[in-house]
Amino acid sequence: MRINRGTMRLVEQIRTLALHCRNNSSRITKNPLLPFHFDPLSSPSFRFYSKGEVQSQQLSMELIKIMEQRLTAIELRNTSLLNIINRPEAPPADYAKANKELKKLRDTMNLITELRSKQKEINGLRTLMEECSEDRDMFDMATEELEQAVEEEKRLQQLLLKSLLPRDDADERDSILEVRAGTGGDEASLFAMDIFKMYERYAQKKGWKFEVVDITESDLKGYKEAIAAISGAGVYGRLKFESGIHRVQRVPVTEKSGRVHTSAISVAILPQADEVDVELKNEDLRIDTYRSGGSGGQHANTTNSAVRVIHIPTGLTVTIQDERSQHMNKARALKLICAKLYEMERRRIQSSRSKLRSEQIGSGDRSERIRTYNFPQGRVTDHRVGITDHSIEEVMQGENLDTFVDALLLQQEMDAIASFTSSSS
Repeated sequence: MRINRGTMRLVEQIRTLALHCRNNSSRITKNPLLPFHFDPLSSPSFRFYSKGEVQSQQLSMELIKIMEQRLTAIELRNTSLLNIINRPEAPPADYAKANKELKKLRDTMNLITELRSKQKEINGLRTLMEECSEDRDMFDMATEELEQAVEEEKRLQQLLLKSLLPRDDADERDSILEVRAGTGGDEASLFAMDIFKMYERYAQKKGWKFEVVDITESDLKGYKEAIAAISGAGVYGRLKFESGIHRVQRVPVTEKSGRVHTSAISVAILPQADEVDVELKNEDLRIDTYRSGGSGGQHANTTNSAVRVIHIPTGLTVTIQDERSQHMNKARALKLICAKLYEMERRRIQSSRSKLRSEQIGSGDRSERIRTYNFPQGRVTDHRVGITDHSIEEVMQGENLDTFVDALLLQQEMDAIASFTSSSS
């Protein structure tokens, strides 16, 4: 999807990069071959706003016209739903359906009500200025109040635009993190361990709960495979673009001559599924128990605590042996199976819809190379948005990961606005 300059200007008006980009601008560079004029650190169209500060840019008249059409449709729909629930003879099913839809519209309707009230105030002030043009004090006072009212109108319009953009319903869900060593042998497993711990530190910074589900170690105590459950506010929405191939370039601990090797690992971020999202039928599951291996002491090796769950229709297989309790391992395995089935269904639905993500972001496919960590040069480059951070240690500590997360979310919003405007033309 190509985004023209007009769309770019619209994007610049409603979204800014995170504050840390400004604070760390000396360590962040962009790919000069990036097809978009995406230079948030130097473009005069981008500003960084403190909490509560009102943005002064005005949305284009074209976009406001499109948005007003959507707002009017929402107002009409809201009125229709209110009529249904206020009818005593309304069937219970219709009442429940209308009430559920009204709840979804509530936040948007509150903003629309605020906007309409502010627009009415603006019209009143303009009328007052016309009537008291000869009364200088009254005119100046009305002018000052009008400026404040117009700024508030812009703020409400920007909030409403964001509320109208397509959203992924899974963004607010908890997530399953899967990290697997790829090409590179022991070095890949060591890097898999580093990346897994990077996400653990990042989760701690965000105040999320990070629960290790299962780890399979390599001979050098790296991770062949590591799985974690991450829970908290908006986890999947921030981590979803981390799925893909992460490449590392560094001198392995086993390398005697000091040569730089290239290895790779895969990361998968899955939204956790609720019980209502996935129906697991007993006849579709095959559950095996066996003695777990590896660390865990004598108890872990002499009881059938390890669990393997196979979803027969899809062939999905999950093995968990991290806990000493068979019941806990089974519960975790079923949770992971549900997440995988839910993600399969989401991808099936998404593939049948219009493409909302730019190719620069990528699909989130775990087979796509998304990022390179070059230790000798001390840099991390995200190949989808062309941004390079030159403080690799801070990235690995979970400190600067937001540099990439925020840029990817910005690109996603750019695509959503492009879709919003094109679907209304």
